[in-house]
Parts: sequence; C-alpha cells; structure tokens
Amino acid sequence: MRSSHHSPAGVRALFLAAGALFATWGVHVPSVKSHYGVGEQLLGFAMLAMGVGACVGLTQAGRLIGRHGPRAVLRITAVISPLTLAFLLTGSAYAAVVAMVFAFGLVSSTFDVAMNVAATDLERLGDRPVMSGFHGMFSAGGMAGAGIGALALQAGMAPVHHLWLSCALCLGLGCWGAGRIQPGRDEEGGTSGFQIGRGALAFMGMLAALGLLCEGAMYDWSVLYLREEQDAASGQAAWAYASFSGAMAAGRFGGDWVRARVEAGTLLRGSALLAACGMAVVLLAPGVMPALIGFALVGLGLANVVPLLFVAAGRVPGVTPAHGIAVVSAMGYLGMMGGPALIGVVAQAYSLKLALTQVVLFALVLAAASRRALAAR
Repeated sequence: MRSSHHSPAGVRALFLAAGALFATWGVHVPSVKSHYGVGEQLLGFAMLAMGVGACVGLTQAGRLIGRHGPRAVLRITAVISPLTLAFLLTGSAYAAVVAMVFAFGLVSSTFDVAMNVAATDLERLGDRPVMSGFHGMFSAGGMAGAGIGALALQAGMAPVHHLWLSCALCLGLGCWGAGRIQPGRDEEGGTSGFQIGRGALAFMGMLAALGLLCEGAMYDWSVLYLREEQDAASGQAAWAYASFSGAMAAGRFGGDWVRARVEAGTLLRGSALLAACGMAVVLLAPGVMPALIGFALVGLGLANVVPLLFVAAGRVPGVTPAHGIAVVSAMGYLGMMGGPALIGVVAQAYSLKLALTQVVLFALVLAAASRRALAAR
C-alpha cells in the first residue's frame, strides 16, 4: 500500500516544476522554429512526436508506479525530464529536435501520472477538494516560467542560455518535491497494467482529449500567434503563454472552492463555453492587448477541466488510481499533442489564425458533451 503521508508542499513543488518546464518549451517554440529553419508543418510534426512519446510513456506509467511506487518514479523522471529539453537548441539537424521532444514526452508523461497519483492520495484522504489547487501550481509554474522567459529574452539573454538555466531550476525543484513523497506501491485493488479505456474511462478520456487539445494549442502556438499574426516582438509575444497560464492558475486556485459548490457537469459546460469565447476574442479582436485578454479567458475556462476528470478517473471502481489516471491521460495526450500538430498542418496550408479556429470548435463540442460528463462516476 502507498503511505498516506505525502507532503502537500512536495506535491505542490512537483506540479510547479512540471508547469515551469512546459512553459520553457512553449516560450522557445519560436526559437526552435528559427534555429532549425522549419515551417509550421514540420514544427507540428515535432509536437506530434512529443505526443507519441507521451502516449508510449503512459502505457507503462501505471505498471511502473504500481511496482515501484510514485516516489521512485518521480525521483528518476524529475532528473531525466528537464535534461531532455536542456540541449534543445544545440543541435543542427531536424531529427535531433524530434528525438529530444519524443524523449521529453515519454518521460514527462510518466512524471505527470506519478504526481497526480500522489495528489489523488491526498484528496481521497482529506475532507475537502484539493486537486484543483495542485493543478493551480502547474499553471503558476507555467506563468512564472513564461514570465521569466519573456523578461530574459527582452533583456537580451541568449535563448540557449535561458533554456539551460530554466531546466536546471526545474530539475532542482522536481528533485526536492520527489524527496518528500513517501515510498510505497499502488496496490489498492484492480489492475495497474495499461489497457485501452472502456466505458467510464473511455468517456472521460474523450473529454480530456478535447480539453487538452485546446490547452496544448495554447502551450504550443500562442507565442507564435502573437509573433506572426500580431507582429509582436519575441519578448512581448512570450506574455501570451504567461497570460494564459496566469489566468489558468487563478481559476485552479479558486477551483476547489467552486467544485465544492457547483455540480461537476455544470462546471465543465460553463468552463468550455468560456474557453470558446476567449479564443474567439483572440482571433477576432485586433491588437496584442485584446489577444492577451482572450488568452486569459481561455486559461480561466480550461482551468478545471483536467482536475475534474483526473479526480473522477482516480475513483473508477475496479482499477487503481494510477491506471485510471494513466488511461485518461493517454487519451488526453492524444488531444494535447496531436491537436497542435493538426493545427500546424492547417497553418502551413492556410494560416495560423484559421488553424486556431479549431480551438473554438473543440471547446464547443466539449461544452455540448458535458451533460453526461461525469455521469458514470
């Protein structure tokens, strides 16, 4: 059995490090595009490679956590995950960046499941919701990582130097948090091996895919959108990621209070509609400031989609929390990574603005599906 005495501060540190690391990738998408001299389509395929790596990792995450416990898995992945990004801008061949982001997806997805298992432990054993607050730390890490990245680039720091510094900080923070997770294995009954989701898990996974498609589009394309569609400078464009992550963090820090008072399906529907409206503002209103406001609304709208679904996945009868979260995460990652790749293909053929209208469409589909969102829980 897993120990029930994980440190809440340690779990918060893990989510903070994960968010900052994803922000580091997001801030440097334009740097990668420029360094390797690729267009939106090849950039999108690199993002798809990250998604493939993530899905491969998720097929084994439940088994690894069940056998070794979340602490052992976190201690290893907290080191490897930032190292896979640290040398992102030192290669010269497109194949190099594809290999590095594949490895990043592989390791970071396993890290993600392990920290969510620890968070699920704390929510299950407590007397109030806490999962949204932990995911708020992920968004806070994204906001801090993007904001610091924007300031560093505006101050003239070389992108490769910022990348090294950010990855080193994330490595230290992740190792600190992993050391405060108690040892133990995930043996609470049911299967921990990976199986394709069916029934409740499949439905939750489809909803997660829709939500994470929209979220992934913001991580991977928001900075480039301001650069190319609004002619913003690189330092200014990095605030797109910070605006989105900051609003998402605020929504998640308040999300546990809201979740205790609003029915889950209703909250999911309202959240998806707000995200669709925010993305419409980004695409229709001219200028950098309206776009930043729109990105913030998208972040606020998407804030509680993943926490709601992960909590539900960790409570499905007959499977361990690690297995439930891994299955929903795997399907969600298909949206988070495959969606941005699809956006890249459409952007290459037409325009990035047209491609991002898909975010509005998928948010509306998520809102329409929310009536039955968590009915099988």
